[in-house]
Amino acid sequence: MPLIPLRPLLETVDKYHFAQGAFNVNAVAQAKAAIEVHETFRSAAILQGADLANGFMGGRTDFQNATLEDKKVGAKNIADAVKKYAENSPIPVVLHLDHGKNFDSCKAAIEGGYTSVMIDGSSLPFDENVELTREVVKYAHERGVSVEGELGVLAGVEDHVFSTTSTYTNPLKAIEFFKKTGVDALAISYGTMHGASKGKNVKLRKEIAIAIKECMMHEGIFGVLVSHGSSTVPKYIVDEINALGGNIQNAYGISIDELKAAIPCGIGKINVDTDIRLAVTRNMKEFFANHPEKRESQSIGEVYRLLEAKKEQFDPRAFLTPIMDTVMYGIIPDEDVAALMAVVEKGVKEAIGTLIVEFGSYGKAPLVEMASLDEMAERYRKGL
Repeated sequence: MPLIPLRPLLETVDKYHFAQGAFNVNAVAQAKAAIEVHETFRSAAILQGADLANGFMGGRTDFQNATLEDKKVGAKNIADAVKKYAENSPIPVVLHLDHGKNFDSCKAAIEGGYTSVMIDGSSLPFDENVELTREVVKYAHERGVSVEGELGVLAGVEDHVFSTTSTYTNPLKAIEFFKKTGVDALAISYGTMHGASKGKNVKLRKEIAIAIKECMMHEGIFGVLVSHGSSTVPKYIVDEINALGGNIQNAYGISIDELKAAIPCGIGKINVDTDIRLAVTRNMKEFFANHPEKRESQSIGEVYRLLEAKKEQFDPRAFLTPIMDTVMYGIIPDEDVAALMAVVEKGVKEAIGTLIVEFGSYGKAPLVEMASLDEMAERYRKGL
């Protein structure tokens, strides 16, 4: 099927009261695996490329310094990969930009083939955030592309998103934000955190989501609330990484029970990245432990050496730089690379499959309207 905008999926989430996981991918193999596991569970899929993931997929291995040109190349590479595997898929697939840094980043993603974008103006004063978000909404909606904004600041680190403290979202300001910007979804700050070190026993302030959603219903506003920084950081995977020579310390996620309790409070989209990173890294470490002869492979031996040198890292982008043609274009030059990508795909499926079930999106794919970008643009134009 062609990629769809986010809006029709959000409408299904809102109507049937479940949550859709949104999963970050940073390589062609990860996109392939993410779509396949959603197919297994008959769930629609939201695949996310973060702003700097576009830079990485554009060939910028030091992606923290990615330029706009890098992001343009990478956006097209991610979109081409997702379209390839979605084309013959029986499920609806959305490609969503995560944490668009500015208008140009969102524009680059849309031009590259993204069907939904997030503009993150949460670090700006309220009026400036509204102005920036409104500008992105106008540009995106004219093209049928859905938009997510953010209000409130999450603590933690993810790519270029960094804050030492949280600022909880003010429900009254959230209503004003929806009215002034016309966003389809809003990421709120209610206790989640970016990264793997979220602190033990995090309790989400679900009353914030409840207050926003109640006010939206009274005001007749459509929109879905989004939970960022929601990785569960499975302890068993962290323990397995450390048993294989890694050094991941103080890694705690948001509990599944807390996230599930937030769904009936209005949370309809739940972003997960770290869980996938951990599972893929664990699988790569395990692969080289079980196949020591591959440590000297001409094609993937350097991946092993990076895994050994960067024991505190768990982001696969730190290890996959020696095989960037495989990362960016899905090129499989030999059996060793094929074997490594197979375990990468298994890690993605392990992390995502569990959450599809827990968040309740399994079996819901047939309920989602298959609206095209052109059809959605017409709906936005008519205010529908």
